[in-house]
Amino acid sequence: MNWQEKTQGKMLRLELPTDPRWVDVAKMSIEEILVDHAYCEQKAASSCISLIVKFPELEKLVEVLTPVVAEEWDHFQRVISQLRKRGLPFGKPRKDTYVAELMKFIKKGGSRMEHLTEYLLMNALIEARSCERFKLLWKNLEDEELKAFYYELMVSEAGHYVNFIDLAKTYFPVEKVEKRWKEWLIYEKRVMESLEIRGDRMH
Repeated sequence: MNWQEKTQGKMLRLELPTDPRWVDVAKMSIEEILVDHAYCEQKAASSCISLIVKFPELEKLVEVLTPVVAEEWDHFQRVISQLRKRGLPFGKPRKDTYVAELMKFIKKGGSRMEHLTEYLLMNALIEARSCERFKLLWKNLEDEELKAFYYELMVSEAGHYVNFIDLAKTYFPVEKVEKRWKEWLIYEKRVMESLEIRGDRMH
């Protein structure tokens, strides 16, 4: 089963597409996008590691997320390689306003599985938005190497999105996951509407 079939009916359920002006400004500052992208991949790997450490008794979660950690770290290394090829410095991390705003929506308290579900859905949302933006870069960049790179990462992020959604439905009632997921999507739309369009941020 390919990624399109796996994600049919699931991708992309984002309530608001990225403003098309984003890819125009991103193309003009691709070095800044690459730096921010590298940090996004590093944080994605760290997030999966954190879930594995917090929920080591959940065998399926550990089984599913362990290879995701490896993939995200590989992506980090490959983005660094793209910077090196172009003689560009890595640079310092930037404040990730998008993720900071999503963190505010996480429900406090509740059961252990409710807590897990919140983080799985937040991660799924980040992967979905990343997938959408990688698709824009793939379709609009002129650099053929980067176009191929972002196509590959788009496919990978689609798979990660499905992993997080499926895990949420493994450990929490499906109907409750669907209800909460819709709430997350609506909230993310408001977040996207509030953020300025910046060519130095992946999100």
